[in-house]
Amino acid sequence: MSDLYPPIHENRSFHLKVDAIHQLYVEECGSSDGTPVIFLHGGPGAGCEPYHRQLFNPEKYRIILFDQRGCGRSLPHSSLENNTTWDLVADMEKIRIELDVDKWVVAGGSWGSTLALAYAEEHPERVSGLIVRGIFLCTQTEIDWFYQHGASEIFPDYWHDFVEPIPQDKRGNLLKAYHELLTGDNEIARMGAAKAWSTWEARTATLLPNSAVLDHFIEPHNAMSIARIEAHYFINKGFLSDNQLLDNAYKIKDIPGFIIQGRYDMICPMRQAYELHRAWPMSEFFIVQGAGHAAAEKGISAALIKASNDMLSKI
Repeated sequence: MSDLYPPIHENRSFHLKVDAIHQLYVEECGSSDGTPVIFLHGGPGAGCEPYHRQLFNPEKYRIILFDQRGCGRSLPHSSLENNTTWDLVADMEKIRIELDVDKWVVAGGSWGSTLALAYAEEHPERVSGLIVRGIFLCTQTEIDWFYQHGASEIFPDYWHDFVEPIPQDKRGNLLKAYHELLTGDNEIARMGAAKAWSTWEARTATLLPNSAVLDHFIEPHNAMSIARIEAHYFINKGFLSDNQLLDNAYKIKDIPGFIIQGRYDMICPMRQAYELHRAWPMSEFFIVQGAGHAAAEKGISAALIKASNDMLSKI
């Protein structure tokens, strides 16, 4: 990721209480009078990483990052209570009001693209531009592809390890079986399931093996929030009706934006990105030929930086 902007520290960080249970970690970086951009991490449950700050020109952007409910530095960790897509959309509005932002660029990848689209369709008047990557529309077809049958055909060796914690008689619905383990009372079983779930995702996220991505995903604190929150969201179909985001794309028809997609993305295959582009006339579509899913892949991070720079001339 040598094309990233140099590492920077946050200008300030704080915890924002958004309800009786949750406190969100929020930080600002870059130029205090720059174009506001809010970055939405993936997962759900993965939390922000320091390099996410480096995807935007710190002299041009006021960069806002936050850890979504239950993950990263937000509290309480891996909590599923009051944790839905629409809670997160409401949280973004609370952050926007707290920071006195009128409109902002919304950027996110994978689950972050899901949340970005949900927010933009709910509050189009607050979005000056969209940058979305590794498009995930949270349909049943996409969930089944990655957690039941599809990606399993591409990575049979990794799949063997993924299904290992699940008894043979429960493998007809792996998402349900994992959800039961990850929300059960057996702490050892929970941690074993979390590690297997997160390992599967990390191994399949990049075109070539990437030890840094794997290390981040399987770190116990991260693995637990990633696995528990993803299973919670996906068993509830992202708290969306099937195809809701594509059906409502007309609501963002006047918002400029960029769609960035790795050609060999095996977590979120390119069909969703292609269909989103067709439904969103103001979008520009960039296919990164030598990449899979992760923003940490050099081709994708370079495309994200180009998009964030090009966005400045569109808003």
